[in-house]
Amino acid sequence: MVKAKNSLSALGRKIFLDRYALKDGKKDTLAIDDIVVVVVNKATGQREIGKVSDIDGNNVTVELEDGTKQTLPVEQLDKPLETDPSQMIKRVATALGDGEKEEVRDKWVNNFKWLLDDWRFVPAGRILTGAGTDQNLTFYNCYVIPSPSDSRGGIMETLGHMTEIMSRGGGVGINLSSLRPHHAYVKGVNGRSSGSVSWGALYSYVTGLIEQGGSRRGALMLILNDSHPDIMNFISSKREMGQITNANISVAVSDAFMEAVKENSDWDLVFPDTNDPDYDKIWKGDLTAWKKAGKSVITYKTVKAREIWGSIIESAWSSAEPGIFFVDRYNKMSNSYYYSTIQCTNPCGEQGLPPWGVCNLGALNLSRFVENGEVDWDSLRKAVRYAVRFLDNIINATPYFFDVNKDQQMSERRIGLGTMGLAEMMIGLKIRYGSEDSEKFIDKLFKFIAVESYLASSDYAEEKGAFPMFDADKYLKSGFMKNMPKNVRDRI
Repeated sequence: MVKAKNSLSALGRKIFLDRYALKDGKKDTLAIDDIVVVVVNKATGQREIGKVSDIDGNNVTVELEDGTKQTLPVEQLDKPLETDPSQMIKRVATALGDGEKEEVRDKWVNNFKWLLDDWRFVPAGRILTGAGTDQNLTFYNCYVIPSPSDSRGGIMETLGHMTEIMSRGGGVGINLSSLRPHHAYVKGVNGRSSGSVSWGALYSYVTGLIEQGGSRRGALMLILNDSHPDIMNFISSKREMGQITNANISVAVSDAFMEAVKENSDWDLVFPDTNDPDYDKIWKGDLTAWKKAGKSVITYKTVKAREIWGSIIESAWSSAEPGIFFVDRYNKMSNSYYYSTIQCTNPCGEQGLPPWGVCNLGALNLSRFVENGEVDWDSLRKAVRYAVRFLDNIINATPYFFDVNKDQQMSERRIGLGTMGLAEMMIGLKIRYGSEDSEKFIDKLFKFIAVESYLASSDYAEEKGAFPMFDADKYLKSGFMKNMPKNVRDRI
């Protein structure tokens, strides 16, 4: 049986209607037989799909899909104005095509409709929710904000930034390494610090209070550098009931630390001397920059690197966290190495970003590019090229709530083109996942996608202009660009 285009499972339909379909916010058009999303349990936030069978003032009776009926206040209902994904696709494609010049606008609206049709390309959820609406929601799923300034005011300022972004639908990543360790002296109040992990717990707690778009909790990533004196407490924080419960956590692992693990060497847990007269002025959480400025650090403890590594492994085995963020590797490979430092990742960890950087995400659905047991390379090439332009158009179309976010993204025009459906693609190709043949195929596939992405980006730069921070000589010296084929490097 062949599935209809843009078909969804029962769960997929519920998610679409709840999270992504355009809604009648005022419910002015609510009528008998309307499809609605119903909050059937306010305590848990459980939602179900139903049909309106009676309206009596503020109370609405809804027949749920399991045949039961519930009478609820109208405030517990949402009325989707889009009940089929094709309506959402048209809205999103039109919104992103509207940013094109008038003479090519219709062409790109149609190109984007083709791209989104049959789930060939799945943009991030914030794009599907916000594009083509007046909801003033971000199109970016996630953000990285700067490490908090090491003061009560700085910590609260970061909390305010985090809360504002989450309330608009974005997840947040924060590197806590700027915060002085547990029991460190705080001169201004003649007291002791509760430490970076405790402030991370505050950010985690507030994240749990925030609903995004009515049905999603806020999303948060907390990261701590491997040399921070609180690192052992941080690693085990998800295993301690009630400490950090609404955030993902990862350790920022340096090349020096991994070398110490390999050699079974000692590892110093250090932090800047907070009595330094320039501490408040120049300390931003970057220990390398602090040392380069000729500033001193205090060694709080020396342990075997393998003790930390073993704790990471044990905790990851028992609680699935922390993750590992190879921060030096990121910065050595990053195309943006010469103008910004990768500091943290988004909450799901798929993209390392600089302070005020954003996730501008979308995924090619690889399962849609198999025909008669073969890869449809021409369609995949077309989809890659359209997706690069689609994501670039997001940068101009999305609302911005902080000028620093806008300035950062406009200066680098970063996009995050990913993939999904690899296993399904290989099933269609009759390639066993994990076999030697699959490894060769995956190398070929992702080389193709990477090459076509950069060629498309170069073509669009020729048409529209390169991003403001582009410097060809420096760009081509990045670790990633050094690994790209000659035709890509020449085109750049």
